[in-house]
Amino acid sequence: MTPSASTLAFVESPVQLLNVLEWAHARRADEGTARAHGPAIRADDGTARAHDAPARAADRTAAGRLLDGVPSRPERSAAATTPGDRAGGPRPGPGASGAQAPTIVVLPPTDPMSRGQLRRVAALARDEGYTVHWQEARGGAGAPFRALAALAADVRGAERIVVGDPFSRFVQLLLAPARAAELVVVDDGTATMEFVAQLGRGERLRRWHRTGSGAGARVRELAYAPVSGTARRRLTPGGGGRGVEVFTSMPVTPLPGMDVRLNDFAWTRARFGPPRLTRGTDLVGTSLVETGVVDPARYRAAVLALTREHGATRYFAHRRESPEKLRALSEATGLEIVRPDLPLELIARRGPVGRTIVSFPSTVVHTLPYALIGTGVTVAVCQVDPRWLTAAASPRAHGFLAGVTDTARDVRRLPAQAAPAAG
Repeated sequence: MTPSASTLAFVESPVQLLNVLEWAHARRADEGTARAHGPAIRADDGTARAHDAPARAADRTAAGRLLDGVPSRPERSAAATTPGDRAGGPRPGPGASGAQAPTIVVLPPTDPMSRGQLRRVAALARDEGYTVHWQEARGGAGAPFRALAALAADVRGAERIVVGDPFSRFVQLLLAPARAAELVVVDDGTATMEFVAQLGRGERLRRWHRTGSGAGARVRELAYAPVSGTARRRLTPGGGGRGVEVFTSMPVTPLPGMDVRLNDFAWTRARFGPPRLTRGTDLVGTSLVETGVVDPARYRAAVLALTREHGATRYFAHRRESPEKLRALSEATGLEIVRPDLPLELIARRGPVGRTIVSFPSTVVHTLPYALIGTGVTVAVCQVDPRWLTAAASPRAHGFLAGVTDTARDVRRLPAQAAPAAG
């Protein structure tokens, strides 16, 4: 670890690491904007003032400024065009410098796809000048304890801590000894929406798709409750004078005292693209089957219906989708299965990409409209029929997925008949 790193960022997935890069880029830009225009906006009353959004959207998104709610996607203009939109291909970034530059600690999962993507995004981060450490925290009974011992002193000494998954038990353990004056939560997908909602309701932090059924699960939750409770108090704005910021592309209502900063993927747009567009339609896969939310047969039927309806030719697999499921999808639909080696926001921005991208309710229906501003790509979202849900799905599952779809901005919502339930 770098001695006396003032900002530490802990990431466990490729998209979390990408969003740390976006956060650091936005903070650097925000420093310059604040010097030129004065202080940014903080939502002290926790009320999203949506009627103000159009007039202020360009000012906010230009430099990642603080929000009182996430506005609609910024409109394209010549002044807003980034260097990355004027010339194709990747370009070197400005480099990591200043007090905001984080030291990034990667806490990799065990699955090979996630680890491969993490290594590639970590290489991009190093190219930008960031210090990146790879710390194994899984893969054996003693791994978490060795990782905690290795990181404890740096965590205690950090002035600012950035995390990507507040639901992670390992991250919650790391927050226990933290003395940081500022905590930042960057997007870990749509889970950010649930995190802010649960925090506002004073609930324990729990992933939306977890049912918690079974005696063993209840015993584990009770045993872990003190750690989870400490993490929740750490992440609640105002506790001990600590600042809490959420950096997100998701539609969230800030809690009193919480800063919400828009992630409009400015770094990605400056670094890559614009993409070359193909004539076809691309489908985006989801891990809803793997998490036990959606029935495999019904999901396969929905993908087949969307393929026929929209003339899709490629299927971008989620990194957690199983090879068996993907093989069955390919055989049933004839789709080319693509296993991306980077987060989809980077893949789409680099291209080539279809003129239409169709997704089920997921993070990308909120992030791709920002990453693909001005490219002419249409993002469409297909709702999940309640009949697709498994008997083991959480009672909150359908409401959460419907919320992901209903709150997405600048997307096309597909008619219900586009993906009928299997039967």
